[in-house]
Amino acid sequence: MNAYQPRTDDMQFVLSRVLNAPAQLQALPAFAEVDPELMQQVLDEAGKFVGEVIAPLNRDGDEIGAQWRDGAVTMPPGFKDAYQSFWQSGWPALAASTEDGGQGLPSVLEAMLYEMLSAANHGWTMAPGLLHGAYECIKHHASDELKALYLEKVATGEWLATMCLTEPHAGSDLGLARTKAVPLPDGRYAVSGTKIFISGGEHDLSDNIVHLVLARLPDAPPGPKGLSLFLVPKFYPDGTRSRVHCDRIEEKMGLHGSPTCVMRFDEAVCQIVGEPGKGLSAMFVMMNAARLHVALQGIGLLDAAWQKADAYAQERRQMRAPGKGKSAAEADFIAEHPAMRRILDTQRAWVDAGRVLAYRTALELDLIKHSPDANTQAAAQRWCALVTPVMKSVFTHQAFHGGSDCLQVFGGHGYVREWGIEQIVRDARVAMIYEGTNEIQAIDLLVRKVLTDGGQGMNALMDTLGADLVPTDPAHTKANTQAHTQALKRMQSLRTLTAQIVHTAPQDAALAFRVADDYLRAVALVLMDWAWLRIEAGLSADTPNALARWTTPAQALRHWVLPEFDMRCAIIGQQCAAAAASALVAA
Repeated sequence: MNAYQPRTDDMQFVLSRVLNAPAQLQALPAFAEVDPELMQQVLDEAGKFVGEVIAPLNRDGDEIGAQWRDGAVTMPPGFKDAYQSFWQSGWPALAASTEDGGQGLPSVLEAMLYEMLSAANHGWTMAPGLLHGAYECIKHHASDELKALYLEKVATGEWLATMCLTEPHAGSDLGLARTKAVPLPDGRYAVSGTKIFISGGEHDLSDNIVHLVLARLPDAPPGPKGLSLFLVPKFYPDGTRSRVHCDRIEEKMGLHGSPTCVMRFDEAVCQIVGEPGKGLSAMFVMMNAARLHVALQGIGLLDAAWQKADAYAQERRQMRAPGKGKSAAEADFIAEHPAMRRILDTQRAWVDAGRVLAYRTALELDLIKHSPDANTQAAAQRWCALVTPVMKSVFTHQAFHGGSDCLQVFGGHGYVREWGIEQIVRDARVAMIYEGTNEIQAIDLLVRKVLTDGGQGMNALMDTLGADLVPTDPAHTKANTQAHTQALKRMQSLRTLTAQIVHTAPQDAALAFRVADDYLRAVALVLMDWAWLRIEAGLSADTPNALARWTTPAQALRHWVLPEFDMRCAIIGQQCAAAAASALVAA
């Protein structure tokens, strides 16, 4: 069926009219010359490249897949040529510094590009997906010698990179890693061990692959503080190959176009990145960048699923829609049926809110890097720390569950391969697992961030959101003002809930872990509510097709999505009350 096509007009609307991104970016010295016309041109060219070059390869990527033989991996037809065109056209280098061979453009343009790529061909996009994180890791932690050898090659995408963390016995608990690094007389190291679930560990897309590997030195203490980070190339500068082997690729539920490799390091000679014992802090530079990109995968995949379902619903006739008068027509398009409209409008509400939040987060990343104001940087850091795990969790969850709802629109046709919707559902499932499972994201938010400062950071975030929602325009309708009031009430409820958890958690060590997912969902709903009020504030009399395009999903959000907030609050309240009662009895 129809391949995904980027709709850059919608994306540009969020960027310019909702977030006012061009003005914000031009206020930063680094982007003084990045005007709206340049941003629009980059988006249009990106959309054209993705729609014409990457999207058509998606089906073969799934059906033919990556092929392993004798340690070598051959990518699906067309993948290599597409990647060579991709990096030679400068797309991986959008946000990299010009001094490193990049274009020095805002992070938000890179985020929008990867949303489109993930929607068009998730399997192919896995290959360059870690480039930005690897670039930042090498730039900020590697020695000058390593930077000279690898930084520009990674920045431009000429060489691809991997992130080697997971081992067969150690998933989310990286402290259990056993891969060893032994010092050599010349100052280098020899790494030995096996890493699993390594996306793009072996392939034929690029001339070299840069592996960033967590390993333990002989005198290292147990646990995560004993891990160091090492750079192991597939090929050394003199052309010889390192002792890194791909023992097999996994047979997976989805993502057949991306080789998920078992990588064996057999005394592979390498160099350390950063200081001994500080490998996790260096690696988290990659992981934090990857988590925003995984959230964008969720948004893109849900948009792709919605596009297919919406197109099908506009063409498929089935019985008379309830509430319509008699007509000569025997059946209506299923897009007119309330049950189908609920599915389609709800997914649209998620996609549009996701774009607002993801693009805003990318803008905050640029403020962290380039704003001269310390207070602005601190507020941006707070936004990214709190919002990134929320986005990674909820939008990958919605990509799978909302994608499944979109499959439902097709009825039985959705379950067969012909229409392509079932591939999206299969491909989307892994995003809830990798780069930190969604449960880990919830624990990260509540236990590691909210509880550690007594909820002050979350309250400050609510202050930021609330200041955005005071309706100052006299043209606001009564309904719009009411929506603002309800949003502010939810923010206050979240503050109360946060205080309740902070107060009760010391009485029950497991409480925060039990309610972390509920808390993250509650935060997500507050953020989505804010995002949609920002969208509505950006609408004007000249907004094309505003009623059908934007008003209907806004209504779906309030009818079908936001009511979940009260349920999550009730669950957390009950758990806190039970924990407090148990503590009282024990005392």
